[in-house]
Amino acid sequence: MTRALHERTGALRKRLILIPLILLLSGCCLLPSKGRPGRETKRMLVTAYDAGPESCGWKRKYGCIGPPVYAYGPREGKPKKVGITADGTKAGKGTIAADASRYPFGTKMYVPGYGWGVVHDRGSAIKGDHIDIFFEDRDDALEWGRRYLDIIIERQ
Repeated sequence: MTRALHERTGALRKRLILIPLILLLSGCCLLPSKGRPGRETKRMLVTAYDAGPESCGWKRKYGCIGPPVYAYGPREGKPKKVGITADGTKAGKGTIAADASRYPFGTKMYVPGYGWGVVHDRGSAIKGDHIDIFFEDRDDALEWGRRYLDIIIERQ
């Protein structure tokens, strides 16, 4: 009988040691949180764009026909892949253009009223704390307009 009692108390001691160890390793939910490392909130100008020529600076080579080419800048007249971002991915919901010197490709951002997105693009007018969010439809981009919002930024 004493042996059975000794085995039970030994098992109880192991559990009592294991519980605090698990809490220590996983972080206790009862302790105040200091936020997630690499996450910040910043007030930014948020504009919108689409894949059209007005937003992305391209035109047709021969007026209204021909392949798309850059309309201006150092690559003027050279072929342009429409709908492809600066990092080579296809633009879609969640694509964000930002100043790459501040927000490198892959930076995640939460834009209120739009949702989570990832920086995949840049633009000649996108400098500092200004981001451009992608919409499939030009009317949706125009409806968005210009907004100053508190953006959640998650750096890699």
